[in-house]
Amino acid sequence: MSRPSNHQLTLNLFIYPGGHHEAAWRHPSSDAHRLLDITYYQELARQAEAAKLDAVFLADGPSLPENVRYASRFRLEPITLLTGVATATERIGLIATASTTYLDPYNLARLFASLDHISRGRAGWNIVTTGAPQAAANFGLDEHPVHADRYARAREFLEAVTALWDSWEDDALVIDQASGIFADTSKIHRIDHAGELLRVAGPLNVPRSPQGRPVYVQAGSSKDGRAFAAAHAEAIFTAHQTLGDARDFYADIKARVKGEGRDPDQVRVLPGISPFIGSTETEALELQEEFDALIQPEYSLQQLHQLLGVDLRGFDLDGPFPVGVLPTTGDRQESSRFNLVADIVRREAPTIRQLLRRLAGARGHWVTAGAPEQIADRIEEWFTGGAADGFNVMPPYLPGGFDAFTDHVVPILRERGLFRTEYEGSTLREHYGLQRPPSRFGATIRRAENRW
Repeated sequence: MSRPSNHQLTLNLFIYPGGHHEAAWRHPSSDAHRLLDITYYQELARQAEAAKLDAVFLADGPSLPENVRYASRFRLEPITLLTGVATATERIGLIATASTTYLDPYNLARLFASLDHISRGRAGWNIVTTGAPQAAANFGLDEHPVHADRYARAREFLEAVTALWDSWEDDALVIDQASGIFADTSKIHRIDHAGELLRVAGPLNVPRSPQGRPVYVQAGSSKDGRAFAAAHAEAIFTAHQTLGDARDFYADIKARVKGEGRDPDQVRVLPGISPFIGSTETEALELQEEFDALIQPEYSLQQLHQLLGVDLRGFDLDGPFPVGVLPTTGDRQESSRFNLVADIVRREAPTIRQLLRRLAGARGHWVTAGAPEQIADRIEEWFTGGAADGFNVMPPYLPGGFDAFTDHVVPILRERGLFRTEYEGSTLREHYGLQRPPSRFGATIRRAENRW
């Protein structure tokens, strides 16, 4: 299926437990007591589906952050959770995060193929290499692999997983009761991947899924991340604070994709937006202030430590941010989120408290406050201005923040012809306007050594 018109936004609901503002769980409108209740996530997904959004997205990490004392930082495993969501929905895409550093290619391929079958073609894989160093000890490692090594593994990991998803041709499953043939084994292939880091024989023990393979999503904006995205990603989740930065990233990624011999229209660039919405801009700003007033500095400083690698406990929160403490060498310099925050510090010269408030809304994603028309204006400006193909919508609190978006902003986007009124397809690939990839094992490849 061809890509939808450039005048149609892609919109995902990024579900962060309790909401994306770090203090959302403390607000009276929060449903934080339901974070382990599958019906909470099913209801949010059904609401997103009713609004005709493209997908729901869940982040994940294979370790417990140290600052769980002050915020909702645990995670239900996303593929399991989205399987539960799949049974309660029909059309909405389902994107789960999974790490190439701390998972095995065969198990990951099987899990996502199963989700794609169960959901009838709605699965997407957010490919991450995991930035949290504390994860290493949970997998028997003495230290977290450095940035370049994680991306080297990711490239080989993706090659192996793609081959596993291709290992069954589309018509390999026969189920011919009259002949007694269940599957055509000439169309089921070993992959015999033997790389520098991984060895996988195959074939996968799950037939090819409805989408051929899940949609490839990537969320890194570092130098290595951009190169990886240009070669492989079909959707890119990214964070920007300004329209200018978003335009620069968009142009760079599209040029890199073209340089890889790929069609730039087959890659969706989706920044995050976390909108506080009120009947007026003043009301929206007052709502944002309500949440900012609930910030706990102990949590915020730990969050900043994770982003920047510097411990600012003991500094005067109302004093200027000490630019000199930022590291200038090492692995952290490769982190796109580090550079985003460092740019804020250098550009705006905030106090430490001002920076903590700036990051509290969505950890470096674009936080904006306004009336519904203003939020729609800002979305349209980025979309038509060469900065985005759509957005990951990151409500600062749930469910109310999402209610405001679907009830008041989405109708305006529809009136302007920027967003669909109905789904045209039933799979995530169709929502995104992406082609269904053929299996690398086609009719012309019938070598005996490659058969299972």
